[in-house]
Amino acid sequence: MGNTAEMISHTEFLTNMAKKYIWWETLEEAMTHPRRILVQVMDIGVWDDLCVLVDLFSSRELLEALLNSEAGQFRPRSWHFWCYRLIGRVPPMPERKYK
Repeated sequence: MGNTAEMISHTEFLTNMAKKYIWWETLEEAMTHPRRILVQVMDIGVWDDLCVLVDLFSSRELLEALLNSEAGQFRPRSWHFWCYRLIGRVPPMPERKYK
């Protein structure tokens, strides 16, 4: 059996993950923010979904999602894992900015 990423497109993966992890929006709304879908899977995804994510998306794409995430999108444990994996160090988590 081939690797799962060979059998699924980016769009198909994002569609499936939006249905599973972005439950508060319609599929159409969720698909307008693919980076948010990636971040949600990176933060709360189950092992099988994470394996497909890592196979399907490049480290650069995942790093872009990580570095452009908003405050509150990652829990500390997930933030540390992905930063260490993609950057090799753990910068501070995004913070809310108050005016």
